[in-house]
Amino acid sequence: MENNYTKNSIDNNTPHKRRVRYSGKYPKRYEEKYKELNPEKYKDIADHVKAKGNTPAGTHISIMVDEILEFLDIKPGQQGLDCTFGYGGHSSHMLSKLNGQGHLISLDVDPIESAKSKKRLENMGYGEDILTVELTNFANIDKIAEKYGKFDFVLADLGVSSMQIDNPERGFSYKIDGPLDLRLDPTKGITAAERILELDEDDLIGVLIENADEPYAELIAKTVTSFKKSGQPIETTTQFRKIIEKALSTANIPKNEFKDTVKKSCARCFQALRIDINHEYDVLYDLLCKLPGVLNPGGRVAILTFHSGEDRLVKQAFKQQAREGLYSEVARDVIRPSAKECVDNPRSKSTKMRWAIK
Repeated sequence: MENNYTKNSIDNNTPHKRRVRYSGKYPKRYEEKYKELNPEKYKDIADHVKAKGNTPAGTHISIMVDEILEFLDIKPGQQGLDCTFGYGGHSSHMLSKLNGQGHLISLDVDPIESAKSKKRLENMGYGEDILTVELTNFANIDKIAEKYGKFDFVLADLGVSSMQIDNPERGFSYKIDGPLDLRLDPTKGITAAERILELDEDDLIGVLIENADEPYAELIAKTVTSFKKSGQPIETTTQFRKIIEKALSTANIPKNEFKDTVKKSCARCFQALRIDINHEYDVLYDLLCKLPGVLNPGGRVAILTFHSGEDRLVKQAFKQQAREGLYSEVARDVIRPSAKECVDNPRSKSTKMRWAIK
């Protein structure tokens, strides 16, 4: 009897490729973290990473869960909307409150992560009878409401998911080398690297100031323009970070503050480009305008923001719509994560929550 395995191996002429070796107990390279990337299988590794105040690679720790659930006051039988499905953490907590009765619609623009999260929640027992995942931008909530009906509760977490930040192929972090991409949906639109080529110096200054209040915007834009004119590539996260560092080296920054200043400028510049290429302010504006129209009477909405520009838009919209009678009540003050949560999950530190009731 012929050995099919041997025959196929010869015919395909494809050598067996071993998985990347797990170097050390807690490797730093993303592609080596296959244990950390599988927290269900390697729980001890995930627990160790969390105990250090970090998020296991490829996962996401939901922020302000208790505060969100307390405000939304979800009852079995209600219909809800999670505008930003992400890793599915907030959705799973809201589904648990429905207790098998009602329905949750969850939206996301990232086809890669939403498919993984949908499968993860299915394995938790949340099938299509109670959870529907739609691959669409939350700017389209009016169309979602037309399709499924209005909602009793709505959540929008405007932060970028940790699994997007941690994956070097997505280009969201200046800390790890990868393509300068920054698209929430990597199948659509142009990359941040392509956008930089389109922007002249004045336009880039505007993007950095308007989207991130970058104090060194003019220096950075000037250096970027110089690199472009010389034909030097700006295609990777590392290349862009080094340009920012070079720009700031010409500023009068004390030596003991330079490293921290570069980190903060890098974070702001990456944020500014991400907001720009994903049109985040435009879609947030659409969301805020359409929200009152998709809520049932007494319906509740909570929004988590992560920088001043987002929070300002939400605050102004809620106040204006309350004056117009579209909301019966809105949050007077911003709600912040607890001190303990900020220690347990440092990525929650910049979070602000605002709410409104129809």
